[in-house]
Amino acid sequence: MRALVVDDSAVMRKMLTTALERAGIQEVDHAKDGQEAVDACKTTDFEIILMDWNMPNMLGIDAVREIRGSGKSTPIVMVTTEAERKRVIEALQAGANNYIIKPFDANTIVEKIKVVIDKAKMVT
Repeated sequence: MRALVVDDSAVMRKMLTTALERAGIQEVDHAKDGQEAVDACKTTDFEIILMDWNMPNMLGIDAVREIRGSGKSTPIVMVTTEAERKRVIEALQAGANNYIIKPFDANTIVEKIKVVIDKAKMVT
């Protein structure tokens, strides 16, 4: 299984990579902004994408829209400080499969990753 972690913070990318590894995913690619994520999705198939909202060059929400617009159904989990209800709704309407608010508990994010992956397996 292969995952994509999208966050402009190197520390957060490392934390999310560790969570993915705990969830059983060993291959993890990284992107520093939404545009890098969109570009990565054009050349690589991922089983899950963890996407920050606020990043330079392209916001995560815009990257979600572009990825969905390209026909990709890869599960996307927004991992962000954007905690307002309207932001959660906006992300889900754009095509995100789940939403995690920073800061998060390590066990909670591992469980959410597993749930998203399990749901995706049932669909395919």
